[in-house]
Parts: sequence; structure tokens; C-alpha cells
Amino acid sequence: MAKKVVGTLKLQVPAGSANPSPPVGPALGQRGINIMEFCKAFNAKTEDMEKGAPCPTVITYYQDKSFSMEIKTPPASYYIKKAAKLKSGSQTPGKAVAGSITGKQVREIAEAKMKDLNANDIEGAMQIIMGSARSMGIEVK
Repeated sequence: MAKKVVGTLKLQVPAGSANPSPPVGPALGQRGINIMEFCKAFNAKTEDMEKGAPCPTVITYYQDKSFSMEIKTPPASYYIKKAAKLKSGSQTPGKAVAGSITGKQVREIAEAKMKDLNANDIEGAMQIIMGSARSMGIEVK
């Protein structure tokens, strides 16, 4: 018999560094999810990723207090800022340019994000990434 789903929870946790401190602990605790079990499972699944990369995670929790999680790729903005070697985007996007990335870097980001993007092919994914870069005030060369 299938488990009864109680709900879902979305968190953004740094890869390889989930711990019971806020915001992870309280968010899981108030839903009755075993915090240490989640932290161990999450850290094991993300150990091959870059440490500290923000990972959007969708946690589905069930009536018997068990859970399942789906870990997505880090946000496009994280990859774009990393490629442009910036701390943050432009304060005034559209007016001031904060930095630039190459077409090759856009393709690499699109390939890394492909499974989480709503695109049919790599060219469509590249268009999405270029749009994200422009909205951050980062020029694509």
C-alpha cells in the first residue's frame, strides 16, 4: 500500500553542509521529520557537488514520519555569478553592467541546468540562461 502524503516542503540548503541549526532544523521539526536522518541523507547525496552551492530541495513527508527528497541543481544566478567572478549582480540592471560571461560559459551553465529547465533543447536552455544573466545586469559576449 502506498504511503499517505502529508505535505511537501521546499528548502534551499548549501550542498554538503545540512545541519540541525536554523533554518533547516525548525522547518523539519515542526513537520515531524527526523532532522538528523535528513541531514545525513542530504549530505550523502550532495557530497559530490561543490561544497556550499545552494541546492533547492523538495521534501515530501508522509504520515508515518518518513520522507523523500528531490535535490535540484543550484540556481542559474549562482552559476552566472560564479562564471562572471562576481559577488552580486548589478544594482541597476539594464543601466549598469556588473560583468560579462562568454557564450561558451552560457552553454556550460545551460548543460548543467538542463534537467531543471523548461526547455526542449540546449539552445532554448541557453536563451533562458542569457535572460537570467541580462536580468542580473551581466553582459553576454
